[in-house]
Amino acid sequence: MTPSILIVSLVCLGLSMLVSGILKSKFSKYGKIPLAAGLTGKEIAEKMLRESGIYDVKVTSTNGFLSDHYNPLTKTVNLSADVYGSSSIAAAAVAAHECGHAVQHADSYPWLQLRSRLVPAVQFSSGIVHWVLIAGVFMISLFPQLLLGGIILFGLTTLFSVITLPVEFDASNRALAWLDKARITSSTEYPKAKDALKWAALTYVVAALASVATLVQYIMIFVGGSRGRD
Repeated sequence: MTPSILIVSLVCLGLSMLVSGILKSKFSKYGKIPLAAGLTGKEIAEKMLRESGIYDVKVTSTNGFLSDHYNPLTKTVNLSADVYGSSSIAAAAVAAHECGHAVQHADSYPWLQLRSRLVPAVQFSSGIVHWVLIAGVFMISLFPQLLLGGIILFGLTTLFSVITLPVEFDASNRALAWLDKARITSSTEYPKAKDALKWAALTYVVAALASVATLVQYIMIFVGGSRGRD
């Protein structure tokens, strides 16, 4: 790894750790504030799905902290234990957000569809891309095509990270709009739910920026190596 890539990686790692730490702090804080409506994450998710006209998606419980996600293949909203059975502001925000993805799926939201199409390619590239890039940097004078191949593979993961941004922000917007419309959150609870989802979204922003910055660094190395061979 070259010094420039190492510096970019360390800066991005620092930002990621900072945002992740704040996110955990926010969810820990809002997870201790009871929701006046008294509904658990499971009940909120089921209510939002029903009111959105979605009846073929199941709400399940999964292990892990902030491991909540929507699986379009199995049509399941998977909520962590801290969300599934909790009646807190944090639980309401997370449950509604994940249901926001289910609504996107039902509405054939273009950005979600595009991201889903990229999943197989990203899963393949993520397993080998770093090895290809490292080998490409060391062998750039002998076999520059290897680094170019690594850049293309890494470009796929970067594209995936960037496309994830509108998907996540839209899911949060749908969640917040429904929480307000359905009167799940009060006027004092709503800003807290919004704050929690804002910091969750920022983790994706940092990841996308880190991926773009790293991609640019590898492109610069490739271009520099090409000039050196001329």
